[in-house]
Amino acid sequence: MIAHLKGTVTAIGPTWVVLDLAGFGVKALCTPATASGVRLNQPAELHTSLVVREDSLTLYAFAESDERDCFELAQSASGIGPKIAQAMMSVLSPDEFRAAIAADDHKTLTRVPGIGAKGAQKMVLELKDKVTALGAVTDLRPAAPAPAAAWREQVSQGLQGLGWSARDADAACERVAPLADNEPSVAVLMRAALQTLARK
Repeated sequence: MIAHLKGTVTAIGPTWVVLDLAGFGVKALCTPATASGVRLNQPAELHTSLVVREDSLTLYAFAESDERDCFELAQSASGIGPKIAQAMMSVLSPDEFRAAIAADDHKTLTRVPGIGAKGAQKMVLELKDKVTALGAVTDLRPAAPAPAAAWREQVSQGLQGLGWSARDADAACERVAPLADNEPSVAVLMRAALQTLARK
């Protein structure tokens, strides 16, 4: 199991990053918030989870180990694969995810693309006993505010990376544009945009 990577960022996409590890380039899929939090040609350390399939090995990366742990926990529920688990970590913080499971909060879980009412009920039933095994967040670093001109493109590309159409992504950006006046982070804007899409 690859638990974390530390290297220089050589490429960044809406939902992926490439880290150079002493000449060995590793591409990892990530949430839009994680991708927006790293900088090109700068060092970064990411916490990772390797998903093994018959025809592929896919590495998922997160800014915090707590996000990775919740990503792996979500996949232990039947019917939840890495794509939906990644969307879960894009919409909900680890604390929000754990709280929703613990409190039988199906409404919060259904904000995640791909999670319906029945899926939320099943997740709560299967994960409620497990969620208490995860510890609280111990390293909360404040997210950098989104640059005024850059947030819209990052959020739109991130939504498209999660499977939404360009039209839906642009519409969601338009709906959350008033929030950008307060200079929140891209992660905050992304979660707000996903919530508007989940309510459609």
